[in-house]
Amino acid sequence: MSKYSARRIFKIDDFIISPLTPALWSDFVELFGNKGAYGGCWCMWWRLSRREFEKGQGAGNRRAMKRLVYSGNIPGLLAYKGKTAIGWCSIAPREQYCTLERSRVLKRLDSEVVWSIVCFYIHKGYHGQSVGEKLTRGAVEYARSCGAKIVEAYPTIPRSKKLPPVSSFMGLPQIFRKVGFTESKRASASKVVMRYYVDRSLRTKSTSPNK
Repeated sequence: MSKYSARRIFKIDDFIISPLTPALWSDFVELFGNKGAYGGCWCMWWRLSRREFEKGQGAGNRRAMKRLVYSGNIPGLLAYKGKTAIGWCSIAPREQYCTLERSRVLKRLDSEVVWSIVCFYIHKGYHGQSVGEKLTRGAVEYARSCGAKIVEAYPTIPRSKKLPPVSSFMGLPQIFRKVGFTESKRASASKVVMRYYVDRSLRTKSTSPNK
C-alpha cells in the first residue's frame, strides 16, 4: 500500500480513496483507457475553454492533465479496490474550473468559497457497486482535510430510469443525498446545484432552494 502514502488517504468500506499524485499517474491512465474516459476528455472539460478542449481532445487533453498533476496540484481522487484503480472523482476549489466559472446555468450562488465536484468516471466492471457514493464521501473528507467549508455538486436530473455514464458524469442527485448534500437551486430542467456544509453555521446564509 506504499504507493498511496503521498497525502490524505481515506478508507471507505473496502475501498481506498487517494488523491491523484504523480506516483499514481499510470493508474489514472489505465483507468481512463485509450479513449481518455469520455471521448478524449481526460477530465479537462471544465478546466479549459471549449475551444482549448476541442483542440486538445485526446492526446492534448491527456498532456494538459499530466502537466496539472506533475505541477503538484491535486485534480481529484482515485478509488481503489485492492491495487486496482476503479473509479475517479474530480474535486477542487471552484475557481480552478474556468469554464464552470463562466457557466450561465451553473453560476455561483453567492460569494461563499466552495469546492466543486464536477466529474465521475467508474470502470464499467464496477457499475452498480456504489463506487460513486464512496467517492463522494471521500471527496467530502478530502475537502474537509484541506479546510473547505462548503462542497458543491451539479448532478444531472434523470429523465429516464437509467442514464448512460456519459450523460451522468456529474453524478445523480440521489447519490449526493445519501452523503448529506441538500438542494440549493434547481439550475435548469436537467441540472440541480447541491451543497454539503462542512461548516454547518454557513447553512443559514445559503441561498434558499429555488425549485
